Amino acid sequence: MNGLLFIDDEEGVRRSVIRAFKKEPYKIYTEDNGEGGIEFIKKNIFDVSTVISDYKMPGLNGLETLAGIASINPEITRIILTGYATMEAAIMATNDGIDGFLTKPFDNIELRAKIRDISIRKHLKQFVSEQVYEELKSSSGDLKPTFHEASILFSDIRGFTKMSQTVSPEAIVAFLNNRYFTPMGEIAYRFQGTVDKHIGDSIMVTFGSPVMHSDDTVRAVKSAIAMQKKAIEIDRELSQKNGLKLKIGIGIATGKVFSGVLGSLRKKEFTSIGMAVNIASRLQGIAKEGEILISESTFQKISGQKVSEQINAEALPPVKVKGIDEPIAVYRVNV
Repeated sequence: MNGLLFIDDEEGVRRSVIRAFKKEPYKIYTEDNGEGGIEFIKKNIFDVSTVISDYKMPGLNGLETLAGIASINPEITRIILTGYATMEAAIMATNDGIDGFLTKPFDNIELRAKIRDISIRKHLKQFVSEQVYEELKSSSGDLKPTFHEASILFSDIRGFTKMSQTVSPEAIVAFLNNRYFTPMGEIAYRFQGTVDKHIGDSIMVTFGSPVMHSDDTVRAVKSAIAMQKKAIEIDRELSQKNGLKLKIGIGIATGKVFSGVLGSLRKKEFTSIGMAVNIASRLQGIAKEGEILISESTFQKISGQKVSEQINAEALPPVKVKGIDEPIAVYRVNV
């Protein structure tokens, strides 16, 4: 995914950009209006990494166009191109989620350098979940450690090791990013969960850190249900094409965790640790494909809250998990 889409209603400006990037490692696409740009992204969602849109155009303006593109693929770097007269509006746009702005007329060398700089900053932001990033901004870069309740979700692909031995590395990376991490991450985000980390083909999502809500547990379970439904949909689309399939198991546990910035002097991450994390991981490990297993504490939480959409869960025989002496109660959520 190294395409650059340039949207501007002036043909001369579009030609200038094509010349400017002639020797750069981008595949250049152009559109002359915002509506066309949005439609292009819909049809080529994984082929474009950067979109530059003029601010003033007939029909949708640049901000409206980039907002529409963000709703399709939020990972795309979005840049506004504007004349000096609208500089203030462009600067304000960066506070509304736009990754950067350029001014015209532009110098080709400066244009290439600024786009590289904006893209790098965008990609560095993606190494931190959006919720953690926003908390860092609002807390002046200092996230204080807390001990609090959270619901932890683990998802893992069944049969991934065997599958990865028969599929090319390029196909595996595209499969994980486009068919698993992205759609599941978007579901977690929709339910206000924080993707804590990716561990191989596993995803850890925290509900209740760094931002806490009264219904964190309910949202964690609803997120898991949506993930399983999405996995079934994607698996049908794949139809085991090139040996690829998406069947996942999910585990959820609720309890006290420690959340804070952990790591060395050179590498740190904001994460949560505690027994709930361990149990959720163990439950995911024993969940069969298509299953959602939840802990006793998670079951009690969803049973004690009013839920608009009924969540059905059935008790299973207690199971023995690593790190806990006595068997624990387990419930299976019906998808």
